[in-house]
Amino acid sequence: MDWLEYENEALEEGYQVICGIDEAGRGPLAGPVCAACVVLPKGEVIEGVNDSKKLSEKKREALYDVIKEQALDYSIAFASEKEIDEINILQATFLAMRRAFEGLTKVKPDIALIDGNAKPGLSVTQRTVVKGDAKSANISAASILAKVTRDRYMLEMAQKYPQYQFEKHKGYGTKLHYEMIEKYGICEIHRKSFLKKILEK
Repeated sequence: MDWLEYENEALEEGYQVICGIDEAGRGPLAGPVCAACVVLPKGEVIEGVNDSKKLSEKKREALYDVIKEQALDYSIAFASEKEIDEINILQATFLAMRRAFEGLTKVKPDIALIDGNAKPGLSVTQRTVVKGDAKSANISAASILAKVTRDRYMLEMAQKYPQYQFEKHKGYGTKLHYEMIEKYGICEIHRKSFLKKILEK
């Protein structure tokens, strides 16, 4: 498994500064979508880094700090549940990705490797990598920052709205979450566009 295949390809083409971008939280019924942009030093793979979904929460938490320490630059950004309802989840994901990219302050990438198959509309060369969080060192690092940041946010929301038990499902559409919505209705951080059928009842 070559974690630097896409990075090396870009370097061979003459690109100098490569960033990886990924998101977390496209699927949940509640909370924002979170995106991260990471620039790792050339040729560097952080040990243990993998697609955030394949790692335990403990492992992700540990890697979160390592990535922040070792990255040349990183940025994390959100698009809110209100923005998701207004412009749809795909456009909100792109918005979060652009915010994350524009939030870099130390280096300016000339190419972005983006997880998935759609380009968010950045001001530099964009290259999509399907399942990039399991193929590219930079995208994988971004996936971990995005996932941990969003999970932490949802834990805060669990204290604000304890009845929904967000600490257990992070806003995803689990059986428990649907049961809580059925019982308590929706709250401010629910995505109304994801819950149309329930709201129509």
